[in-house]
Amino acid sequence: MARASGTAHDVGSEGGSRAGIATIGLVGGVVGGLIGGGSGVLFVPALDRFTAMTRARVHGTSTIANIGVCVAGAAAYAVGGGALDLRVGTGMLVGGTFGGLLGPWLLARARETVLRVLLIAILLLTAGKFTLDAVDPALFSQALVPADLLADPWFVVPTTVLVGLVIGAWSGAMGLGGGLLAVPALVLLFGVELHVAAGTSLLMFIPNTIVGSVVHVRQGTASARWGWLLGLTAAPGVVAGALLGLALDAEVLGLVFAVFALLMAIREILALRRRSRRRHEVR
Repeated sequence: MARASGTAHDVGSEGGSRAGIATIGLVGGVVGGLIGGGSGVLFVPALDRFTAMTRARVHGTSTIANIGVCVAGAAAYAVGGGALDLRVGTGMLVGGTFGGLLGPWLLARARETVLRVLLIAILLLTAGKFTLDAVDPALFSQALVPADLLADPWFVVPTTVLVGLVIGAWSGAMGLGGGLLAVPALVLLFGVELHVAAGTSLLMFIPNTIVGSVVHVRQGTASARWGWLLGLTAAPGVVAGALLGLALDAEVLGLVFAVFALLMAIREILALRRRSRRRHEVR
């Protein structure tokens, strides 16, 4: 089946079924609630496999779906007794919102291979980081940023805004919800406890996903129909995933995060190899 163009609005040519999209949404919601966002690591490859959308349109559709993931997930963490780190999270939220404006613009100008390589790199780095944390639990409380700098608002505010801007732009382009970057950044850079980082990440990306979705729809790099269906069906899964995440020890949750990221990286590497092989066969 031929892929629809990145700016096409003919949903019928994009493939997929309501039942299939709803199933992807539910499973992706569990993932997003468990790891603090990042449902797109399931949404993106699943949409790429089961629909005829271009890669750019897949990423934009995932961004729309992540609105529901972030709203439902943040609410679940709040109701379920989770905590948020607003001291660090507020700056990242502001930066992430502006990053959401840049992401779709970058996506429209990026090659599909570049998108896949970026995703693989982030997944592998994340898997490695949390695997090390599981081996040595003391690493969870060790921030790379010195304690005296973390106590200085003149350092914390601009730094968190900048980090949020970078992560928000990447999330807006990739449609992955940002959890795969935001959670490790909160834990590694600022020493935020993993459960707190997951809830903070979900809250941080609510405005980012809204802004990114508006831009994606306007420039034609998203299917609003499939995006909203994914988001709505993801909501109950997000709640279940968030409650499960809160019930797990930090070390166990980190290992779950690492294993999932590694599996998604392997999947993307194989997909990239298949794509390269098909290109050589055509030549």
